[in-house]
Amino acid sequence: MGSTIAVIGAGYVGLTTGACFAHLGHKVTCADVVEAKVDSLQRGEIPIHEAGLEELVRAGMDNGNLSFVVDSEKAVRDAEFVYLCVPTPQTAEGPADLRYLTAAVQQISPHLQPGTIVVNKSTVPVGSTLLVEQALGRSDIPVVSNPEFLREGSAVDDFLHPDRVVIGSDDEAAASHVASLYVDCGAPIMVTDPASAETCKYAANAFLAAKLSFTNAIAAVCEAVGADVNDVLLGMGYDHRIGHEFLRPGPGWGGSCLPKDSNAIISIAEDAGYDFALMRGVIQANDEQFDRIVRKVESVTSLDGATVGVLGIAFKAGTDDTRESPAIEVMKRLLAKGAMVKAYDPAVASLNLDGVDVVGSAYAACEGASAIVVATEWDEFTSLDFDRVGTLVAERNMIDARNLLDRDALTKRGFTYQGVGRS
Repeated sequence: MGSTIAVIGAGYVGLTTGACFAHLGHKVTCADVVEAKVDSLQRGEIPIHEAGLEELVRAGMDNGNLSFVVDSEKAVRDAEFVYLCVPTPQTAEGPADLRYLTAAVQQISPHLQPGTIVVNKSTVPVGSTLLVEQALGRSDIPVVSNPEFLREGSAVDDFLHPDRVVIGSDDEAAASHVASLYVDCGAPIMVTDPASAETCKYAANAFLAAKLSFTNAIAAVCEAVGADVNDVLLGMGYDHRIGHEFLRPGPGWGGSCLPKDSNAIISIAEDAGYDFALMRGVIQANDEQFDRIVRKVESVTSLDGATVGVLGIAFKAGTDDTRESPAIEVMKRLLAKGAMVKAYDPAVASLNLDGVDVVGSAYAACEGASAIVVATEWDEFTSLDFDRVGTLVAERNMIDARNLLDRDALTKRGFTYQGVGRS
């Protein structure tokens, strides 16, 4: 028989967590303070683009395992587990803003049954388990850290088939109860102390960011010496100590997690007296990658007054998330140099960026362009009719920042082609 779970926060992490636990047979109530969001979720309308999530939400609602409410007090009243999935945005100084977290905890504290396990799934600074305990003010409520490792675009699969489950608690019984929720996922379950669990999330994302920045730096070396980065990375990836994952060059990394967590771990280290210079270099290398893509465009056309077509707005394929998107960073730099930008993305219909015209198709983005930049790796872009594209553009210049397209097919059609790390 499943457990009774309350999820506080129906954003990206909370909605995925609630829908997946409902799919695993638990009784889940998701609470959110935004009434309009709850209303739309109650109608089965999903506010984010995430493969398989809409189907899970509707199935959970149909079988009665999943419900949505505005009243968090009602959601937690009979819950055995309360998952905290509230926003923890990065402040200007670097660390996470924990006001939403503490406010949510203080609101639910009086309504929790003794022995209810509060689980912090929000990404929080090291030591936040103690902060939640203090905000609760109840010695009869154990607090457990259970960081999320969800990739946008594959979050449902990541939750149901995780590489690992990390649980941090000084209460062995509470940790064991949380672990029992994941027995059907078939993944290694690691139980540790709260500080180690909290650090694990930051360390994992920081390492992935470092791997991506290194990959883009190797791509720059390949361009300089005339090597093909695809072959170089293939050879690297066969080394089992390195692996092929995250060895793919691009316009830079972004999204809701890597930039925030990379900056946060620097701040965490500084607060503890350690200068994480390596991570600062990783971030600087990423910023330089945005400029490198713009220089590729400048090498084929004058940007002042030119139209540049940008294919892709989301930070990666499979999501509509534009937070810290490399595509947008590149567009900002193009605009600063006097270019006009027409952009298209299959999942993003609008963008609040002056000077960018978001259009309804890839062909519309190409019309009148002096250069085209492939900024997001949507499969749709590989199947474009490039004979047609050639008749639409002002100049046949392709900057493939994702190494997505067939270079030979484009050059045969009279396009200049520049990828990343390929001469």
